[in-house]
Formats: sequence, C-alpha cells, structure tokens
Amino acid sequence: MNQSALMMNQLELPPDFIHEPPKGYHYEVEQFRRNVHRILIVNDGSFSYTNDAPKCIWGFYNTKTGSYSAPINSTKQGNPVDIKDTRPYTAMQLNLNPLMAAFQ
Repeated sequence: MNQSALMMNQLELPPDFIHEPPKGYHYEVEQFRRNVHRILIVNDGSFSYTNDAPKCIWGFYNTKTGSYSAPINSTKQGNPVDIKDTRPYTAMQLNLNPLMAAFQ
C-alpha cells in the first residue's frame, strides 16, 4: 500500500480531544467498530528489532454518543470515562488509595 493510500484511510482525532501528544509520540486513530474508533499513541523513537513504530492503545471513542472509554486491552472497551479525567498517555483511570490521592 503506498503512502497516499495510507493517508486517505487516516481518521482524525475527535474534536473534543484535549491532549497534546507527549514529546516523541503522536496519536493515530483507527476504525474499531462501525461507530467506535480506537485511539493509539505511537512512539516515534527508533528500535533495532523492528522498522515499525511501537503502538499502544490510548482508549476508545464512540462517534455516536461522543463518549470515551478506557481500554481493558487493545480489543476490549472498558468503562466510559470523562475526557478531563484522562492523561496524555492513557485513558485508564488511576486506582489510588486516599493517601496517594492526597498527593496528586
């Protein structure tokens, strides 16, 4: 597949996505289901064992409801989350005890 065909299939980040990618990373969006997109965070660094950039699941976005979901893994959606409670690296929620939460 040539480069122009890849760019044509590239989906855009949702309009209310508030995060900027961390230094050395960028985001990609893939079609997961008919009305659900998978948001990936991609490391731009070079690795000796592969030519492909390593990708990690950031979370899921439902285009019908406009809601975000935390990932369980790359193929399973978790619970819905508020975009304001997510971080640039992941949509997974921190499970902090009260003492740890006091220092956040």
